[in-house]
Amino acid sequence: MSKKKENSFEESLKRLQEISEILERGEVSLEESIKLYEEGINLAKFCYTTLKEAELKVTELKKQFEADLKNNFQNGNEL
Repeated sequence: MSKKKENSFEESLKRLQEISEILERGEVSLEESIKLYEEGINLAKFCYTTLKEAELKVTELKKQFEADLKNNFQNGNEL
């Protein structure tokens, strides 16, 4: 059973840019364009999901930090 290496967000974004440039030039066949478009859609979904997960994590961290600040202030403690 082979383990597929998942691209990082940065690698996926770079590949998405490459695909966009290839398609904008219009130098590939219709069949190749469709394959590239499909790859691009999958990369865009991955990037979107990754960004949403990062946004959620940042929101959770911010809420926890604010709760810690509030608790410390109410208890007269420092961070």
